[in-house]
This record gives sequence, structure tokens and C-alpha cells, in this order.
Amino acid sequence: MTGTEDDTGPRASPVARASLLAYLLLIVYASWFPFSGWRSSGLSPFAFLNLQPQRYWTGFDAGINVVGYMPLGFLFVLALHPAVRGVWAVLISAVAGILVSGTMEIVQNYLPSRVPSNLDLLTNSVGCLAGALVGAYFARMLLDQSRLYQLRRRWFSPYASQGLVLVALWPLAQVYPQNYLFGNGQVLPLLSEWLSEWLDTDIDLVMLLRGDAPMSVEQYWLSETIITACGMTGAALTLMCLTRRGAPRMALMLALFGAGLLVKTLSSSLFFAPDNALVWLTPGAEGGFLIGLIMLAGLAFAPQVAQRRLAVVTLVLSLIVVNTIPANPYFLSTLQAWQQGKFLNFNGAAQFMGMAWPIFALWFLLLPSHRLNRQ
Repeated sequence: MTGTEDDTGPRASPVARASLLAYLLLIVYASWFPFSGWRSSGLSPFAFLNLQPQRYWTGFDAGINVVGYMPLGFLFVLALHPAVRGVWAVLISAVAGILVSGTMEIVQNYLPSRVPSNLDLLTNSVGCLAGALVGAYFARMLLDQSRLYQLRRRWFSPYASQGLVLVALWPLAQVYPQNYLFGNGQVLPLLSEWLSEWLDTDIDLVMLLRGDAPMSVEQYWLSETIITACGMTGAALTLMCLTRRGAPRMALMLALFGAGLLVKTLSSSLFFAPDNALVWLTPGAEGGFLIGLIMLAGLAFAPQVAQRRLAVVTLVLSLIVVNTIPANPYFLSTLQAWQQGKFLNFNGAAQFMGMAWPIFALWFLLLPSHRLNRQ
């Protein structure tokens, strides 16, 4: 997250503003998930704004609320810099956090699966204020000619800000349990659920597309190999499109994969059990990862135009395969041990990230304004 500076002084950071927008979208999705059953309870939408203590809450819930809104306050301050700094930046960010959290709670009045809470509003606001204080302290170090800024200028093109935010979200897109390693973008099952609820009948779009013929073990293995190889190749080539020629491309690519696998391992351990931390490490995933590395060993040094086009091709291929094969039976058996419980809100945001990342990546790669030559 770095700004730019010229003779007129420091400028705003587009990375910080893009990150703020992305985080706001995640908060909205997490707060209103699953977006179904909208109805009015007949009560005032502001009824939760009272001094009555909440009957059912835990320290874990309060802590998650504080931690979840800290990045929001942090990013608000960085997005305001340098136009607004110091105490005023903290105050504006804190008020913005209250408004965002209040809006989330008010809308929850109309969702049967959600319960608005004055404690949530309080803890979210405290988290946003804490994040704003941290952001105000580190703003100059992060944005005004810091080492991070120098690396940003040396390794990445001047217009890579939004793309860097997108690439940084790729490891987080691996949090939600998926049928296949790097199998992001599985939208048809969710669309099937929505259509089934709307039309009041069972609809399976995956079955309609591929028929009801069973898949063999070898077909599952081949499908996962393709999904893994194409998913990681598309993400890595998206990163490569943003780099300058002198950047350590292989090191950046390996760091991206390392972050993705680390997040995958930690989330599997947390959602299931420590014994299932490596549940994603299947023969198909191993083969796909090896094929992806072999492909990228040469593609990392290809012209940027070729990288961008191949990124689009691999992401589209991954989306087609992951949306036209049924869930792996072995993965479905593993899901039986999934304890969602306390992470229900977080799961909604994680699911959105895993589902939407390839779509946002394709949008970024196909927009004419993002077809930039490496400098």
C-alpha cells in the first residue's frame, strides 16, 4: 500500500482505496449472508439501539467483531492520507465505522437468520477506532517514500495498484473449503440453490450441463489436475502482468503460492481438525501443482501480452471444469467434520471470496485500461 510523490508532495494511495472498497464488500457479504428470506418483523429497525445488555454472547464473538473491523479503520485512514491526517483522520474513520456497522445491523432486521445487536455495533466501532489509531501511526511509514514504496516502484508498473489488491486476495480466496485445490469460482451450485428456492423445485445446473453419467476415479483425478494447474497458472500470470522486467518474478510467484498453501492448510486445520490440515493434498492436486510449476517456469518470462491472454485462457478453463463436474465424494465425506458454528459470518465472506475471485480477475484482465505494457 503505497502512494506516489512528485514536486507537489505526496499523493493518495490507489492501493489503499482499492483495498478499502474490497474490504467493505467483504463486510457487507459477511453481515448479510445468506441474503435470503427477506421480511419485516414489524419492529422499528432501530430497536436494537438500546441499553439492554445482550443475553447470549461470548468473549470470542466480541473479539471477532473487534478484530474484523480493525482493518476497516486502518484502511480508512490510509485511504484518506494525505488529504486528511492525524486526529481528524482517526475521527472520520471512527464515524465511518459506526455508520457502516450501524447500516449492517439495521438491514439485519429484515433477515431471519441474522439478529441485530447493540453489542455488535459497539465492538465493531471499537475495532474500527483501534484500527484507525494504528493506521494513523503507520501512515507516513507506509505511504510516504517508505521501503515498501521503493519496492513498489522498482518491481511493479505504475498502474498496478488495483491488480496488486486483486492478487493479494488470492491466498484469502483459498480459505473456504473447496472440492479441488485452487478450484475457485464454483458458482453453479450456489445458483442452483437460489433457483431451487425461487422456483420451489429441485434444480441442479451441474447435472443439467453434464448429465447423470457417473465419473470414474481417473476422471476425478484428471479434473483436479486441470483445475489445480489452471487455477495457479491464472493467478500467477495475473501477478506477472503487473511486474517490471527487473522484478524477482519467480520469487514473487513462489511467495504467492506459499501464502495460498499456508492459508489453505491453516483453514483446513481450523474448520475440520488438525489431522485434516493437509486434506487438500491429493494425487490430483500434486500432479496439477507440478504441471503448473513447469508451465510457469517458462511463462514467467513471456511477453506481457502473452501472459495476459494465457491468464484469461487458464482462468476460463478452470471455471468451466470446476463448474461442470460433481463434488468429489471423498471431499463430501470430509465435510461431515466441518464445524461452522462460531465462524458462520466469516464463512459467508470466505465463500464469496472463493467464488468471485476468478470473475474479478477476468474483469481486470479484459478491461482495456488494464492492458498495460511492462515498464
